[in-house]
Amino acid sequence: CGVKLWCDDVMLATGVGADFQGIYGKWYEKNHISMEGLIIKDEKTPHTVINYFEDGEREEIPLYGADHYKKIETVPEDLKPYFESAKGIYIFKNSNAEYWKKIIEYKKNSSTKVMWEIGSDATCPENYQNVKDSYLFAEIARRVKVYEETHPEKAADIIRLGIGDVTLPLTKSVIEALHEAVDSQAVSETFKGYGPEQGYAFAQEAIADYYARNGVEVKATDIFISDGAKSDTGNITELFAKDNVVLVPDPVYPVYVDTNTMDGKNIIYMNGTKENDFLPMPDENVKADIIYLCSPNNPTGACYNKEQLEAWVAYALKNDAVILYDSAYEAFITDPTLPRSIYAIEGAKKCAIEFCSLSKTAGFTGTRFSYTVVPEELVFETSNGGTLSLHNMWNRRQCTKFNGTPYIIQYAGAKVFTEEGMKECQENIGYYRENARMIAETLEKKGISFTGGVNSPYIWFECPKGMESWEFFDYLLENAQVVGTPGAGFGENGKNYFRLTSFGKHEKTKEAMERFNSLF
Repeated sequence: CGVKLWCDDVMLATGVGADFQGIYGKWYEKNHISMEGLIIKDEKTPHTVINYFEDGEREEIPLYGADHYKKIETVPEDLKPYFESAKGIYIFKNSNAEYWKKIIEYKKNSSTKVMWEIGSDATCPENYQNVKDSYLFAEIARRVKVYEETHPEKAADIIRLGIGDVTLPLTKSVIEALHEAVDSQAVSETFKGYGPEQGYAFAQEAIADYYARNGVEVKATDIFISDGAKSDTGNITELFAKDNVVLVPDPVYPVYVDTNTMDGKNIIYMNGTKENDFLPMPDENVKADIIYLCSPNNPTGACYNKEQLEAWVAYALKNDAVILYDSAYEAFITDPTLPRSIYAIEGAKKCAIEFCSLSKTAGFTGTRFSYTVVPEELVFETSNGGTLSLHNMWNRRQCTKFNGTPYIIQYAGAKVFTEEGMKECQENIGYYRENARMIAETLEKKGISFTGGVNSPYIWFECPKGMESWEFFDYLLENAQVVGTPGAGFGENGKNYFRLTSFGKHEKTKEAMERFNSLF
């Protein structure tokens, strides 16, 4: 009751147990604090035992269990009478939207001031405890390192087809652009300091022109240049309330799940299976606020067609949901009937944000260039009857937390989107497609079911001999010195599947498939 320090007339309005007065009554009386606002909701008042340790850490143990706190929790209806009589109400609560909708409703017709202390479960890093200890690719690296240390004579034989890092160098036009941009920084007239957080106009316009050549209209000012789709697909969660329901596919790129877990959001899953070609579709019985889609998909290589994306857009519009569409591998699509952007679908600009990257398109995994499209049409109503523009919110977020992608990188990135630049990139992508063909051909010969490899750099297949994916990872490493990615790292539906990438060298991919062929 620290409010007593600056206000003489203070009353605590909260749920308590029947034993509360016997325990704390004298203290309240001594400090002249009214107990009229106490609401008896149980026999016992919550009580927490705190144990402190020598290392400075502590543990809190609810004496009657964690659920007991929920039983006596104060609800908005308990506070409603005080909006007619109190000058101010101090509320300690997390960011539960339904709770605050009612408080705002009471506040509309009241002069009562509300002070909100945000509950720790809405802001503190305890959510990180719910994230798996080891990121998928870190665990792969750990197992490979252990193998190399215990089998040093075979370390040099390891072929890595796991993490999707590229092996071909940057293209000629990109290298020339990088040199040109670097040289420009040595001259006062062309030197660049801080740039616009949204990206330089020349880069935004180059991307918009690229969309136009693919039959999709996107305004240059809706494009935000960044340093990686991974960063933006995680950071975008900051625009959405904690209680939003996030729908992700299973199997799924781990970043979608981990970033929302870190943020404390409610995640539900839609099943991608062999039966639906690993392309889950909307379920009208499921209400989601945020939907992650990736097409061509990582890890499965599956690709949504136009009719399927139309169904997702219709679902999002009907449910006031936002689709977060990861199109990082759009340049690998060869089938002209498959959409390369969510904005090829009518209505998508009112419900979708698109992320894309040059990491695999142009080999920028180390150079770092991506872009996120947030249309100005993306506007939603708030709980208090107002409106919010996600375009404006993302712009505000970037201006606050991001200083922009380096000019040198943007200058080179813009060259990728020219017709000449994209032609060079497609030559490199064609090289990787040949690797995908070799992998797919090997799997076909062995009668192993798979998806991807066409319209995608990834090949997703069932583990042979009924093995689970981590078991197969160890088996493949031990017996063929080939490293792939266990499907279990992408979700429960991936536990019997395995992912290989086509980003290796031809000779290494060919050798890896020869070893694979000899095993099965």
